Amino acid sequence: MNALSLPDIAAQNARHAIPLEWVGMCGIALPIVIQGQRLTATADAGVSLDDAEARGIHMSRLYLALEKLESQDLNPLLLKKILQQFLDSHDDLSLCAYLSIHTQVLLKRPALVSPLSGWKTYPVSINASLKNGMFHVELKIEVNYSSTCPCSAALARQLIQQQFVSDFANKPLKHDEVLTWLGSSQGIVATPHSQRSTASLQTVLSNDAPSLPIELIIDEAERALGTAVQTAVKRADEQAFALANGQNLMFCEDAARRLNRALKRVQEVRGFRVKVIHAESLHSHDAVAESHWQWGAR
Repeated sequence: MNALSLPDIAAQNARHAIPLEWVGMCGIALPIVIQGQRLTATADAGVSLDDAEARGIHMSRLYLALEKLESQDLNPLLLKKILQQFLDSHDDLSLCAYLSIHTQVLLKRPALVSPLSGWKTYPVSINASLKNGMFHVELKIEVNYSSTCPCSAALARQLIQQQFVSDFANKPLKHDEVLTWLGSSQGIVATPHSQRSTASLQTVLSNDAPSLPIELIIDEAERALGTAVQTAVKRADEQAFALANGQNLMFCEDAARRLNRALKRVQEVRGFRVKVIHAESLHSHDAVAESHWQWGAR
């Protein structure tokens, strides 16, 4: 049997004439390139099936169009070209094309004080669509940080004050004794609770953005929060991290507002949805806050 006689079942008419909003493949394994870094990723590729009479799409054509991602640096223009190829290969079937890419960007981050540095991964998803000629691209990034509860910090300070009164009431204060007391567990009887927290940053990019501002968004977010989790550290770095936590006490509401202001400074961002999760160390539930913004909205 030669290739010309192979049956094409997908070309047959559908038994029920119903159009479909999305048809394609999910979890396609492939390599991608982001800012010169080769990464492993998975992709979800699909198109609408607007021809209600058609039984199916040509999935292999979508798969082959993804080959461009293997060697070219990922940017909005490349995404648009791939989506257009999806549509060109289905010009008699589809009006809309979709592509989602999921990966982990690897960035080397310096320690706070020492010359050490280490690698951190940031989960990243890129969602792009081309609908009736309108191109749309979104970027979702997760950033981990530490958050110290302001209420817990205030309660700990009160207990320390009470202990100070108990230990030094009606006694002449001596500098050396107070200094020793401050450096002991006898004096610092309580510490505030903190927790590892996560910020999910889902941004809408301008259609003419020349690149994916992944590292810029991460830098702005970590700078705004002030307590990004660390990699390789020495004791001096750990002490600096404790200081950063003490100077950046925040509820989840505070973190969401900081990130709102930070993302508005990124030129390529035209809208966003921020969700912060403080995985409570006091409670068995999480504290969560969200913030939305759209370009032009007051």
